[in-house]
Amino acid sequence: MRSALRPTAACVAAAAIGIGVPVFAVPVAHADEASPDLVVSALPSAAPKPGEVYDRSVTVTNKGTAPAHGFTFRIRLTRGLDFPQHADGCVYSTIADQVRQALCKVDTVIDPGASVTAPVRFKALPKALMEAVEYGTSPTGETPTGGFDDSYRRLALTADSTADLLAQGDLAEGGPGSRVTVTATLRNDGPGWIRQQEGDDQPALKVRIPSGTVAVEVPADCAPFGTDGPTGPSAPGHSTYVCAPADHTIDADQFLDYGFVLRIAKNAKDTRGEVTVSSVHGVRPAFDKNPANDTAYLNVDVTGGGEPGTGTSGGTTTGGGSGAGGSGTGGRGNDPHGRTTGGSGATGTTGTTGGTGTSGGTGTAGSASGTAGSASDTSGTAGSDGILAATGSDGMPLLAGAAVGATAIGGLALWAVRRRTTGK
Repeated sequence: MRSALRPTAACVAAAAIGIGVPVFAVPVAHADEASPDLVVSALPSAAPKPGEVYDRSVTVTNKGTAPAHGFTFRIRLTRGLDFPQHADGCVYSTIADQVRQALCKVDTVIDPGASVTAPVRFKALPKALMEAVEYGTSPTGETPTGGFDDSYRRLALTADSTADLLAQGDLAEGGPGSRVTVTATLRNDGPGWIRQQEGDDQPALKVRIPSGTVAVEVPADCAPFGTDGPTGPSAPGHSTYVCAPADHTIDADQFLDYGFVLRIAKNAKDTRGEVTVSSVHGVRPAFDKNPANDTAYLNVDVTGGGEPGTGTSGGTTTGGGSGAGGSGTGGRGNDPHGRTTGGSGATGTTGTTGGTGTSGGTGTAGSASGTAGSASDTSGTAGSDGILAATGSDGMPLLAGAAVGATAIGGLALWAVRRRTTGK
């Protein structure tokens, strides 16, 4: 005997459901007791485009020895999916992690060996990407209470869409021995929201600390990075980190900021590190079709501490007096952004004797000569901009069926991670 159910609506799945959850604890019937045993068929996979409606049916079969006097059919959808409409006999709600749920009471009696069909319908939202659907009942027809088995199933699907992750860097300046803060940012320009439903290669940001600096305070969500993944909990002093949100989720139009406190070495020069869109295991996400914005830089301009006459480290040494026709020249170089900076010292007037001029360091004004003999300006600040070339760096969902990766991101929260949206 086969009877039809009224259409049910699909509902959004709760994040983190199915991670380490035991399989249903099915009531055990004694040998002389008859009981129903409901089994639900599997939904076919799909890759819906945003706006498309998925409309399929599953079969609920009683393989037990007693009739099932009605049953509860539950559907859960992740946040990129929704119900196209509400069906009679179903109660709809939004539960944890933006999961939408439908609980549908079906009064049909299913005798042993008989089946009924249950429609499962949902639509893909504009932000749909990595999604999952839970659907079914329990062996006895009651509301599901545990993991997945033949009565309650899970379908992971990837919508026909993309998400554009991009990296943003920062610029700071400070003297040798000082501490500066730089912020590495991971941004999702959408349209899809991101949480890896199948596997542990969660989206992340790889951060290479600028050479000549040491990370002395590190965000709790940033772990030291080894050859192909995290090597332990958050800790200062490493050259490369991988940063990922603790819930492994990045919504569309969301920013994740990771602040690092760096100590500048006493002999450091202008330097920069690198931030790169990645995953917790160093793999570029396949859903991101725009690699052009995957890399940015953490620039540190070091002020003071320059060698005489070079205008090193952003200490601006300009000038030097001169006799008639004489001139003094400051330092010239490239900053970490690739800009050519620095300039010539001003041409002095008739020189008189003088001392050295310093600006934030020891840059001594160059001597100048003219018809009146050598002279130096007592008030000169050496070199014009005096920024040297960069020297580089030394090193560097819902319902989740698989365990979310062992990112080993923990430790003391030395620096807060900010999570914000663009307000789109």
